[in-house]
Amino acid sequence: MVMCDVDIVMVGHFAKDRLVVDGRGETASGGGVYYGGIALRRIGVRVAVVTRLHPDDLWRLDELKREGILVYAAASEQTSGIENIYRSADMERRVCRPLGFAGPIQRDDFPPLSCRVYVIASIMAGEVSLPLLQWMADRGPVALDVQGFVRVRENGDLVYRLWPDMAEGLACVTYLKADRAEAELLTGCGDLRAAARQLSAYGPREVVLTESSGVTVYADGRFYEAPFTPRSLAGRTGRGDTCFALYVGKRLSVSAGEACRFAAGATTLKQEQPGPWQGTEADVEALLAGRLRPAEGSSGC
Repeated sequence: MVMCDVDIVMVGHFAKDRLVVDGRGETASGGGVYYGGIALRRIGVRVAVVTRLHPDDLWRLDELKREGILVYAAASEQTSGIENIYRSADMERRVCRPLGFAGPIQRDDFPPLSCRVYVIASIMAGEVSLPLLQWMADRGPVALDVQGFVRVRENGDLVYRLWPDMAEGLACVTYLKADRAEAELLTGCGDLRAAARQLSAYGPREVVLTESSGVTVYADGRFYEAPFTPRSLAGRTGRGDTCFALYVGKRLSVSAGEACRFAAGATTLKQEQPGPWQGTEADVEALLAGRLRPAEGSSGC
């Protein structure tokens, strides 16, 4: 196997978010490169992050560096961020508003690093252009979270819109992630399995779909499912970022079914604590084996 400088290059804006729960708000680091990058380091994956943010917020990247992540940050006039206002006890319904936008990521922002997979973990439309996506795909497999292409800044709000370049974009993707609402938006289909098949037809080899109850994976014509069984949702923010990053990271060494199972287990634990997942592979295996807590449903795929 050809040796690469890192296993995964994560691409997307580091975010300075505001989380509001029951009327009480706090500022917190966020974004897919944050939640996903730290989770990947916890399972030993070598990670680099390509991002953009305002120089005043560069200190926030120290947390990534302490984890052993290589960070390449371009200066921008703003730091991206989202205000997440949760309005339900189960933290499933939320209102999202943009707080800033760090601008499009440029080809010159990338270091001369080789990797096994590029993970596009953008948080809103405009971070990654179609030409940049195609440029990455020419260099290696691409994993893409579709939220960064359908979540659009519009009149002070974040709204969901169809991705105009979806056909060309998905043709470049190996691993695709969407949540239930995004999958329905893009396919017009409320059935997750049918939506996964439709999205796969555009080109992605594997489709990862998340919802509040768990994760569904469609790979090589087969479906794998695993539940989320958290005892609390204190760490709800970053759920999808964590799940997708860990799925892609585990796929570097295990089957789709095993990666599905592991990602769901780790995401279960992540949802119980605010911030990025700080656990270990042993914690996940203990959960899946029923040693960490009483069984709360099937953990198999």
